[in-house]
Amino acid sequence: MILSPFEWTIAKRYMLPGRGEAFIALVAGISLVAVMLGVAALVIVMSVMNGFRAELFDKIVGLNGHAIIQAYGGKLDNWQDVLKQVKATPGVTRASPLIEQPLLASFNGRVEAILVRGNTPEDIKRITPQVTQGRLVELQPGTSNVAIGVRLAENIGARLGDTITIINPQGRSTPFGTVPRQIAYHVSAIFEIGVYDYDQAFVVMPMKDAQTLLLTGDTVGMIELTTDDPDNVTQMLAPLARKLAGKAVVTDWKTINASLFEALAVERVAMFVVLSIIVLVAVFNILSSLIMLVRAKTRDIAILRTFGATRRSLLKIFVTTGFVIGALGTGAGLLLGFIFLFFRQSVVRFVEIVTGQNLWDPSIRFLTELPSRTDPVEVATISVMALVFSFLATLYPAFKAASTDPVQVLRYE
Repeated sequence: MILSPFEWTIAKRYMLPGRGEAFIALVAGISLVAVMLGVAALVIVMSVMNGFRAELFDKIVGLNGHAIIQAYGGKLDNWQDVLKQVKATPGVTRASPLIEQPLLASFNGRVEAILVRGNTPEDIKRITPQVTQGRLVELQPGTSNVAIGVRLAENIGARLGDTITIINPQGRSTPFGTVPRQIAYHVSAIFEIGVYDYDQAFVVMPMKDAQTLLLTGDTVGMIELTTDDPDNVTQMLAPLARKLAGKAVVTDWKTINASLFEALAVERVAMFVVLSIIVLVAVFNILSSLIMLVRAKTRDIAILRTFGATRRSLLKIFVTTGFVIGALGTGAGLLLGFIFLFFRQSVVRFVEIVTGQNLWDPSIRFLTELPSRTDPVEVATISVMALVFSFLATLYPAFKAASTDPVQVLRYE
């Protein structure tokens, strides 16, 4: 398919039609723009979908670990022994005890449902990058200091330094019934994980304080762990699950968030198929513009044949003309897609200002901003697909031009 200087000259001439062929030039331009928009849409949507999955995985799994081990009844009495077994499991990189219990928080008459998390000092330090106000170093056992999510702080009106009351309905028994347990805690830090459900519910405190609040003694609710291969966590923890059968249940991140990640996977495939059809429709414009070009240049093609141009040369000329349009559209689409992704938050804010609508409600979207993560393999796949479609669209017009009979065309000239 290497073009000779003659073939390349004719191809460039057909890619830039003259004044009398403005309509053909317009159709070719529309073809280029259509391919550009189709490729850009594919790159943008697939990058955003990948960003959704990656951000949710990083935030959800990064906070909760790759798997949890929870005892039947919610209390793990011999958790020290279980913790040793977990740490000895091949592939496990970190394991730590955890207490997690839904309770209520009150401040100035406002009451919100919360999720109390009792963590070890090492686990508390892990959320340091997400702290927006205060210091986590103040969360020491026995100090009654806690860290709360930024949305929870907004909902109950609490600020850094305020004292909130956490209510445990399972309090102490008295002759008059069970009295809910109410303990005041000092807000020493406010954090923002980036997942709305977490930021509006989580209250983090030292594990000893959580045991005191929940009256659980020296027991924990679960053990969370991380592995060196999250995608194979189920197979990796299968031997541990068999050892703990009847005592505790091992649940990995795939099971905990199965519906969410499966929905994202299905939507990702569906969007790729739908947007691929848009690229295919755009390529049909290349087909139509080449057919019109061949129709308009029939006399020129016949003259070229009489001057010695071979069918192969004509085939290469028209294939090159259409393929270059598709290649330019693909390149422009990639550039447009990357520019859009770079300024995506500005675009979202601009559309919100113009329409007056809140397009990105964190309470619905889970994340606080539009995510994006571009996969080079997917970008390469999209590019190759657009180029292949463009090449296939040139074949019929090119063969039609190559099969032109100069005798029939020039008979009456």
